[in-house]
Amino acid sequence: MDSVHFFAVLLLLLGTSLFATERPSPGRTPRLSAWQRILPVTETDISRQNYLGDEACGACHSVRVHSYFQTAHHRTSSFPSSSSIAGSFANGKNILKTSNPALYFRMESKPEGFYQSSVWEISSVSSTRSERMDAVIGSGRKGQTYLYWRGSALFELPVSYWVDLGSWVNSPGYRDGIADFDRPVIPRCLECHATFAETVAGPPPPNQYKPASLVLGISCERCHGPGRAHREAMATTRPVGKIVNPAKLPRDRQIDICAQCHAGHGRPKSPAFSYVPGEPLSEYLELDQADPGRGLDVHGNQVGLLQASRCFQSSTEMSCSTCHDVHTTEREAAGYSSRCLKCHRPENCGEFSKLGEKIEGNCIDCHMPVEPSKLIISDSNAKQTRATVRNHWIKVYPETGTP
Repeated sequence: MDSVHFFAVLLLLLGTSLFATERPSPGRTPRLSAWQRILPVTETDISRQNYLGDEACGACHSVRVHSYFQTAHHRTSSFPSSSSIAGSFANGKNILKTSNPALYFRMESKPEGFYQSSVWEISSVSSTRSERMDAVIGSGRKGQTYLYWRGSALFELPVSYWVDLGSWVNSPGYRDGIADFDRPVIPRCLECHATFAETVAGPPPPNQYKPASLVLGISCERCHGPGRAHREAMATTRPVGKIVNPAKLPRDRQIDICAQCHAGHGRPKSPAFSYVPGEPLSEYLELDQADPGRGLDVHGNQVGLLQASRCFQSSTEMSCSTCHDVHTTEREAAGYSSRCLKCHRPENCGEFSKLGEKIEGNCIDCHMPVEPSKLIISDSNAKQTRATVRNHWIKVYPETGTP
């Protein structure tokens, strides 16, 4: 079976429609079908021609690709659909009230797409602004934010969805009681929530892209590097090589791959999406040092916090992949704790006398507690909600009850 027919079958098994391309409405960017989105990106930068897309990986690594497609990494961004959007469009559940009694937001599902509308009602006068959800940011495990195109400019929509609350909320950072559709999506944001987007010159802020170049989700090649040379080598008698296996890299280079997105915003030193796995990230991105006192943040330096941990400093091998297998969905607490127990004996824990063998089921809630973010906050209808983040500084936290 050739690779095209193989991947068509794989996509059918995943429940994906291959050819359902949306008919574009006037003045709007057409939404691409799943088949179009996994084909190689066509653009002028010759270096991108070495990136083949997940289709090429799936031809030989079908089980791994199938598993990876279920993960939060792969689903960190997607095109809108009834299955990719976590929020409800049902009457009564599609309204977000604000602290301003004259303003509310309405989410709607229409034949031509999914929309967010701000509705101002003052006396007998009503004013509405509607924008289509053109991209979903977030896997839906914790929450989602939505983007829309205005020509070649990409903006964040004012309403997000919070899974723990089961409701629509003001997008974090938006002021409650106003309707703001003008927050630009800069390249550094897309660099961590998408596979590729080709920027175009435009006036600041730099949120101008070629819409057709946008490849959502995190692809295999973001961690393994461009795959063309590897595929060509596989088709000959030459040694396989030519692809990055993160597990075979020195530890610092392994961690750099994760630090692209899990070490904070940083300051770019090269164009977005130019980093190649296996190379020093410091040549592409200047990162801030981890500062636990600064406040835990979803977009903070979790890699730096891990590196500050005694567990990390006492080991020559510990890396992000010691606990995380990016090809599978996240484990329960016991799954992570099993990693701790490779080096630590439960009876040596100060809580063992109280918890006994139960302690083996959950090390991380004490030594890597979930904490409220001090920076990712949503103000909706005069109520404040904070995102929660697991602290990757592994240590004893007296406030959690560990001695």
